[in-house]
Amino acid sequence: MPNIKKDITDNFGNRLRARVNGLLIQGDKVLMIKHRMGSGKSFWNVPGGGMKFGQNARENLQREFLEETGLGIEVGEYLFVHEFLSPPLHAIELFFEVFQKEGELILGYDPELGDEQQLIEDIRFLSLDEIKLIPPDEKHAVFRRINSLNDVRIWKGYFNFENNCIK
Repeated sequence: MPNIKKDITDNFGNRLRARVNGLLIQGDKVLMIKHRMGSGKSFWNVPGGGMKFGQNARENLQREFLEETGLGIEVGEYLFVHEFLSPPLHAIELFFEVFQKEGELILGYDPELGDEQQLIEDIRFLSLDEIKLIPPDEKHAVFRRINSLNDVRIWKGYFNFENNCIK
């Protein structure tokens, strides 16, 4: 049986990661991915992932979206940056609005992980009411206090959403 926490630490921990995240909003729903986190926990976030050296943020986001969702996207406006710090994980996350150009939604994969280590377990468009039903510690901090999906389109600047490690 895989040790998910160890796999996450080994692959993503104890270093600063630059990440890109895409907000794909269609109608009154946003595309979210559910990741297995071990110990019966899950984590919902928008598609995205670590940046590769030599690719700019938009290219990285297009690659991540295709890997995780099967969708080709157009990267729109840069929205905001969020710093996540919960050792052993530390990430600077750039959020962009994105628009679907092509493809059909599929449950994708993370090429940084082997078949037995895959974390993605669900992908779907969720309404704000559905997002609010997810326990706070099982969704990205961006989605813990929003009152409308438009909130994430109008935020500008730097956020750390009360990471206890950044005080």
